[in-house]
Amino acid sequence: MQATVIDSERVAVQPTPAPWWQAARQVGYPAALWRLPNRTDKHLIVQFDAELAQPPVDLEELPAGFVMSPFANFDFGTGDPFCAPFLRADLHVGQTGTGWRMTNEQATNLPDSFANALRDVSRKFTSAKLLDRSTGPLNDDADRQRFEHSVGEAVAAMQQRAFRKVVLSRTKVVPFDQELDAVDLFEKLCVAYPTAFVSAVWLPDRQQVWVSATPERLVSAEADGTFRTISLAGTQSAYDAGGRLKRPAEALWSQKEIEEQALVSRYIIECFKKIRLREYSEEGPKTILAGNLMHLGSHFTVDTGAVRYPQLGTVMTRLLHPTSAVCGWPRADAFAFINEHEGYDREFYSGFLGPVNMTSGQDEGGPESHLFVHIRCMKIEGQTATLYAGAGLTEDSDPQKEWQETEMKCQTLLAVLKSL
Repeated sequence: MQATVIDSERVAVQPTPAPWWQAARQVGYPAALWRLPNRTDKHLIVQFDAELAQPPVDLEELPAGFVMSPFANFDFGTGDPFCAPFLRADLHVGQTGTGWRMTNEQATNLPDSFANALRDVSRKFTSAKLLDRSTGPLNDDADRQRFEHSVGEAVAAMQQRAFRKVVLSRTKVVPFDQELDAVDLFEKLCVAYPTAFVSAVWLPDRQQVWVSATPERLVSAEADGTFRTISLAGTQSAYDAGGRLKRPAEALWSQKEIEEQALVSRYIIECFKKIRLREYSEEGPKTILAGNLMHLGSHFTVDTGAVRYPQLGTVMTRLLHPTSAVCGWPRADAFAFINEHEGYDREFYSGFLGPVNMTSGQDEGGPESHLFVHIRCMKIEGQTATLYAGAGLTEDSDPQKEWQETEMKCQTLLAVLKSL
């Protein structure tokens, strides 16, 4: 690969990540843009190779980069980490103050095609507008009937003790008059949802951009050796009937929602038991505000240095995914029901994604890995955005209420899309 030495003063610092993102789009290089929950620093990486590798998801062995796993990605009992698409951080651009700066040695030594694209990027996105829903490729009424019918079948199966919980999902297809500006959407989501993991990922082999603002952490392996995960389930609007934002203490949870969240917590504890880990801290359950929604969540932390388990992040990723919060319990039975009744390929929805072995301006002591469950997300293909939402079902579920829950979850992204 031929490289070009560029004028670092001209392109090494920019007010937004748009030039690097657009250059990657132009030459067909994968790119990932993200911001961690409750943080202000933002990051973008580009891989200088169009083809993504699919290495084992081993947090101790992977180089700096970004992993993006599909939903249907299981450990089949081999004892080895499963594989997933991985973007190398050949170029790392970070936000410093009001500007974006290249943070590695590639700042002045880039592949010819990328350097040329970076110099010549001139495309300016104009605001994309939602088209009338009646022109869209999906009819919500028919979609609602199909979803509620599937929920009814799931409830009947659980009443017969086929499984205890299953998560059924659906899509909402939203057409626009032109292609969406993913960088602008990313920035608006960062403002709207400061406690979420916000990301945009460009996959040239699929010609897809995936954008998300997810509240659910799968695993974190922090620089000081702290491991974190969360059990998140149960959903209600963060606003009362009068449109006022509720305080977390005002949230009232039904028995069904409490039991649903408890199942997810027990699933995490069972994973700890499988590896004979007893020294962990559990905090919760408590109400967690996530944008326009509230959830019940319990936080689990482990000092991996104290328990002498530096590989815990990798091991728990393999054990946890897909969690009962996006699949069900028992997992194999719930997954089989999902395959039979959902009627579409989830692709990366309800998989996991996040930065691996990356160091940011706020990190101390070395690189960190943060993986999140890929919910509150959408897929952009040309002028079409496909939103995804799921509902955790138990034998007490009501089909109409579960539909309304998926509608509320779609609003996480739809509200921002309407503001573009």
